[in-house]
Amino acid sequence: MARVIAIANQKGGVGKTTTAVNLGASLASSEKKTLLIDCDPQGNATSALGFPKDPARRTLYQALILGEPTDRIVIDAKVDGLDLIPSDKNLVGASVELVQMENREYRLKELMPALRDRYEFILIDCPPSLDLLTVNALAASDSVLVPIQCEYLALEGVSELLDTLMRMRRTINPELAIEGILLTMYDDRTTLSKQVAADLRSFFGAQVFETIIPRNVRLAEAPSHGMPVILYDIHSKGAEGYIQLAKEVIENAQKRVGQGAERADSGAGAADSGEPSSASTTSPTAAAAAAAGGDTGGSNSGGSSTGPGTE
Repeated sequence: MARVIAIANQKGGVGKTTTAVNLGASLASSEKKTLLIDCDPQGNATSALGFPKDPARRTLYQALILGEPTDRIVIDAKVDGLDLIPSDKNLVGASVELVQMENREYRLKELMPALRDRYEFILIDCPPSLDLLTVNALAASDSVLVPIQCEYLALEGVSELLDTLMRMRRTINPELAIEGILLTMYDDRTTLSKQVAADLRSFFGAQVFETIIPRNVRLAEAPSHGMPVILYDIHSKGAEGYIQLAKEVIENAQKRVGQGAERADSGAGAADSGEPSSASTTSPTAAAAAAAGGDTGGSNSGGSSTGPGTE
């Protein structure tokens, strides 16, 4: 049974698509059958895997709006163990068409039963907004992975995103957990990157992945060659970062399997104790705890007091 992870942040340019493509490829290289769903109308994840625009190609639009079976949508991503549900500009229209549809928030979730038994991980690359496509992705997911750029302005949107996650838990998906917060575009030559990383670890503790994704030329070049960085240059710092992230995600999934009953009990207690009316005034730490419902998701070994990861 697949674990479904949405990769989301309403702020653009934080590395969502880069993370979706390269985490997916790294999970597949670890012999974990993985599906990447490109839920962004820009279709960047699709093009980053080497698929040029093709009006004849069936995409997520046909599955969401026209009800086509996923077997006709899924394509081989040209990476062993990795499949793709592609996207194109028609998804812009899906945001409008979904408004008039019954169960509009759950259209993507309705596709999952046909997919969960075929994969170990399903990653959803969300658009940089909180529209109906993102709501569908969060409603269909078990957890959300939040990439955050190591720059000052990236911190300002974190509380808003966590407030959205809490609202999702209260209204649409009570089981939604935080998979982890991923620090991206980290430059160890700058004081700012180190300060942002330290602040996020101080706020969110063990919910921050140990892995930090560095600024890396090879990582930026790989999409132009239509391949993930582990195929473009496996020895690069970017490739090493995403391979390490995949290991953390796999370890977290194994912990959940081994401690499922205990996590369910603690998660329910934490969710019951939260007061919705106080959500907007809580500290980032409290907001994160409430959004995760007591399940830290990325309960990464070693956690909150360590410095910037392995880079």
